Amino acid sequence: MLIIVLIIIGAAFVIWQAMGYLTNPRGRAFVDWWRAGENQRAEMITVQREPCPGAPFVLPADGFIGLVYGDPRGPYSGANPHQGLDIFSPDRDQPGIVPVYAAYDGYITRDANWRSALIQRIPEDPLNSSRQIWLYYAHMADRDGNDFIEDPFPAGAKEVFVEQGTLLGYTGNFNGNSPRGIWVHLHFSIVQDDGSGSYLNELEFENTLDPSSYLGMPLNYECAQTGPACAPVTDCS
Repeated sequence: MLIIVLIIIGAAFVIWQAMGYLTNPRGRAFVDWWRAGENQRAEMITVQREPCPGAPFVLPADGFIGLVYGDPRGPYSGANPHQGLDIFSPDRDQPGIVPVYAAYDGYITRDANWRSALIQRIPEDPLNSSRQIWLYYAHMADRDGNDFIEDPFPAGAKEVFVEQGTLLGYTGNFNGNSPRGIWVHLHFSIVQDDGSGSYLNELEFENTLDPSSYLGMPLNYECAQTGPACAPVTDCS
């Protein structure tokens, strides 16, 4: 009997979550992206190769910004919201095609056991010169872990200086040991420094920063636009 009740509760949760996607504008946009053909997806892609006025970063990859900062939608939740941006590539099932560029000048490190990710140290936060920050780029490998990261950043690379716009690699769909498949995309986040010259755990939301002001676009779930673009006001206040 308990199993049946749990199954009913689980099914109700899935239906409730699906209804949330359909009634929320950003949720509907995600459903539209999933259902769209090639031409329709092209209209939903954000491209920002030059910084927005007054913003320091460039968007590190072209694509559909489907999950934004603080996003509670699955696989995330209100208690564990999304820590950055998920930028989905136009061809959802073909990895290794869409370039990933450095969002700002800084120093690239790739830990020896990282198969699909890079982290970039920014010694001086362009919006707060009193602190150091880190930029995290992930999912740059295929499902089997074959990476699309450029040769200057092999496993174990430390403190390789790059300028804004430097090619880092290509988007992929590697999801570690998780059985859950993902569409081809770049996960990009801004990670806080631990105060000792290293980065905090990116998986914990409170260790990250809202990328909106850095990119000059409203990218916080509370006020994000459908089809993000440069805007004079980017915060939710």
